[in-house]
Amino acid sequence: MASTADFRNGLVIEFNDDLYTIVQFQHVKPGKGPAFVRTKLKSIRTGRVIDNTFSAGTKVNLARVERRPYQYLYQDDMGYYFMHMETFEQIHVPEELIGNHEFLKEGQNVEVVVHSDTETVLSVELPQFVVMEVTYTEPGLRGDTATNTLKPAKIETGSTVMVPLFINTGDKIRIDTTTRSYIERAKA
Repeated sequence: MASTADFRNGLVIEFNDDLYTIVQFQHVKPGKGPAFVRTKLKSIRTGRVIDNTFSAGTKVNLARVERRPYQYLYQDDMGYYFMHMETFEQIHVPEELIGNHEFLKEGQNVEVVVHSDTETVLSVELPQFVVMEVTYTEPGLRGDTATNTLKPAKIETGSTVMVPLFINTGDKIRIDTTTRSYIERAKA
């Protein structure tokens, strides 16, 4: 058991028969009335974000979750397969538990979030930035740099990302997996 004084970003709590992670919280002490805590909670199972207000000192159940290092192996019609980096144990994860699965490539390291009590996989988190090779994009027009114009580029996993006009086929680019956007050209 923990109270609202123990809240911090990233903490996983049991709330309304589901597991939620605290995205944002704010302790509020109004001039009149009791103190309270405003929170934004993200459901681990559905990804939905809700707003909730707790009275100050309210007790909540903490969920024990672990982040374990895994390596992505392959995908088939049953889902995605990962191998633990230390024990070499392999697990199968369905597609809906993987955020931005279109940026997964073989051999990539990820973090698997596991509920410690039940040993069930809650989610698979990719690194924030990944480096991918552009497999196809239209050539940019020379001299068209007056505006910040973007064009679609197909990357090695088959996904499409919007990139600046100067990016060509064969270039390696850094992509932010949370916003699904181009960041920069990768250094060789």
